[in-house]
Amino acid sequence: MNITVAEFTRSIDLAGVLVNAVLGGIVAREFRMDPVGFVALAILSGLGGGLIRDTLLQHGPPVALTDTLYVIVAIAGAVVAFLIPLGGRMWSLTYPVVDALALGTWAVVGTEKTLSVGLTWLPAILLGTISAVGGGALRDLAVNRTPAIFGGNTLYATCAVAASVTVVVFSRCGLASAGTLLGVVVGAGWCLLARWRGWQLRQSPEWEYRATRRKIRRPKNSGP
Repeated sequence: MNITVAEFTRSIDLAGVLVNAVLGGIVAREFRMDPVGFVALAILSGLGGGLIRDTLLQHGPPVALTDTLYVIVAIAGAVVAFLIPLGGRMWSLTYPVVDALALGTWAVVGTEKTLSVGLTWLPAILLGTISAVGGGALRDLAVNRTPAIFGGNTLYATCAVAASVTVVVFSRCGLASAGTLLGVVVGAGWCLLARWRGWQLRQSPEWEYRATRRKIRRPKNSGP
């Protein structure tokens, strides 16, 4: 069972790296970058979250540097985006599913890795979420725009938090294997449901007092 879960997790993990690397390449195309820019944004987008997590954990080299297939897949995503203008119905149907599965998987892997080095539940949730959303944030910052996870899109980081919390709870109950699968399902399912329903977090309330737009209405005097 553990081997099956590990293989499933790694396969979805690499699929997520590919898809998000392609997204990095699409952003590079928007900014009319050269091949170096495509590769740089693809690596940031596909591997950034894991690199941040492993660097903060300081528990061995980042997995992207010890497993060469991760970098190869990220570069392959850059090549695909450079050579093929992506779009159309097939891309619009495939991307959300793979992206949602990658989100759930990255959150689960980040949470489990943090727990495995002896850290508590709060760092585990934090680094699980960073693993899932860090690459996209780095990609957006590299092109000088506000990361999409900060607002204006459907629930994404919130879904990663939910996946991480699921893993922590099941791990505390001694059901780590079940938590792995359920964490992916919770993160991916919630992400897809949020896309379908258009769920977003509310923006900050508007506290500005607009005195010029408010008029005090006084009753008219009917007599002297």
